[in-house]
Amino acid sequence: MSIPSGAPAAPAVPRVPEAIHRRRWWILTVLMFSLLIVVLDNSILNVAVKTIASPAPTGIGATQSELEWAINSYTLVFAGLLFTAGLLGDRIGRKKVLLAGTLVFGLGSALAAFSASPGELITWRALMGFGAAFVMPATLAVLMNVFERDEQPRAIGIWAGSVGLGIAIGPITGGLLLEHFWWGSIFLVNVPVVVIALVAMAILVPDSRDPKPGKVDPVGVALSIVGLVLLVYGIIRGGELADFTDTTVILAIAGGLLVLAGFVWHEKRSSHPAIDISYFREPAFAAAVAAIALVFFALMGVTFFSAFYLQSVRGYTALESGLLIVPLAAAQMIFAPRARLVVDRLGARAVCTVGMLLVAAGLAAFALFGAGTPVWVMCLVFFVQGTGMAHIMPPVTVAVMQALPREKAGSGSAINNTFRQVGGALGIAVLGSVLSTVYRGDIEGHLGAVPAGVRGVAGESIEATLGVAEKLGPVAGKPLVAAANGAFIGAMHVTALGSAAVALIGAVVVGLFLPGRTPAETAAPADPRPAEKQPVR
Repeated sequence: MSIPSGAPAAPAVPRVPEAIHRRRWWILTVLMFSLLIVVLDNSILNVAVKTIASPAPTGIGATQSELEWAINSYTLVFAGLLFTAGLLGDRIGRKKVLLAGTLVFGLGSALAAFSASPGELITWRALMGFGAAFVMPATLAVLMNVFERDEQPRAIGIWAGSVGLGIAIGPITGGLLLEHFWWGSIFLVNVPVVVIALVAMAILVPDSRDPKPGKVDPVGVALSIVGLVLLVYGIIRGGELADFTDTTVILAIAGGLLVLAGFVWHEKRSSHPAIDISYFREPAFAAAVAAIALVFFALMGVTFFSAFYLQSVRGYTALESGLLIVPLAAAQMIFAPRARLVVDRLGARAVCTVGMLLVAAGLAAFALFGAGTPVWVMCLVFFVQGTGMAHIMPPVTVAVMQALPREKAGSGSAINNTFRQVGGALGIAVLGSVLSTVYRGDIEGHLGAVPAGVRGVAGESIEATLGVAEKLGPVAGKPLVAAANGAFIGAMHVTALGSAAVALIGAVVVGLFLPGRTPAETAAPADPRPAEKQPVR
């Protein structure tokens, strides 16, 4: 017997159990708190690089190369294990992976706080990266499994906004800690946050996994780890040497690309692939992950050198530098949760293209910064950058996550975060290399008054040059300080324009391949469950 065409459709069957659905906003709060731990640590470290570079007892005398490795050892392990961590979460349970990763991250933080040398700091940062690799994909995967599809864009927007909160809190917290305590306190502060997060996760977060994970793909997992580690190492090594033609760099990058090509070949032919490569044939999916990589390529490189610009050239303290970053974070916190409303009205293509153009404009503005640029101008530029990012990350994250089945949420989150980390590592390495090369070329002609024995060291970075100038005395060192500031600003201008060009490429990619505004469709049936108070908005 046929159903009359005018009969109302049957209510959609909820996919999330009622008990979990009822507390979904509290769960999101815990997930944001877990994500905050990872973001907070990196944003704190950005304002502390100058202090850590200082000789003992203020810091540990880390060179610029060692500072880059303190950042990149975390990135190397994080990026290399993200994909594997997502697969493990899908297989053994996302809550278990989230708890284990958070615990390891807290242990690494405690050990990093008491590092006695740059080498120890680099080692413990790598351990922190190991833990974070299991935290980041698990938070997004759990989110996808506690929210119905129609609420996911809103939840992802709030999740992305928590990144802005971490960017805001991190530098301010770091500045306050560095003014009152020793440098290791920026890592030790993670420990109580981790303890609170572990208790909240154990009580509130439900476990979930892929009910039909299929066979394990050990070859695919091994190829993904080896390929990503080799690729990211080569990128980092090239930035460290400021030379991407070095044999070790070429071998590592080529080897990584070759192994990843083997990974793709294996996954396409495997009866039980770790990830279905066919998803990348969808232009919207491929454009979304490319946009993630490109925006973080541009942003991470600028974030790294802006700390030196604000503290070394402008003379701001770590706390003041942190406060100047607040407009960028505030813009993300304000606009990211609301990005879905703009996407509903204008379409993902228009919103993300404009967002990329705003990021490019903010990056290009650094090319106009000098030694006396007004503070309000810098704040405005940071706000524009944050606004652009807030209208990019939620839509592209939704595009990636909703392209995959809910059961594969861990893998989808891992893809999202892997491209972000590889893009960020490339940004720090490539743009850092450009900055270093241009600076060295400009400062060499001003090192005539520097003793020959330290001339090579003095030209490595602005911090090294300023350190030598301080030893020369206030009178003899004054011309060298002026030359160092001028050389750094010139190098920063070149690097900023390069990063803006990358953001423009991202604007072209999303403008061509992301979906435009879709025609209005028949409203989905209402969730038959009664509405309840939502503690988090």
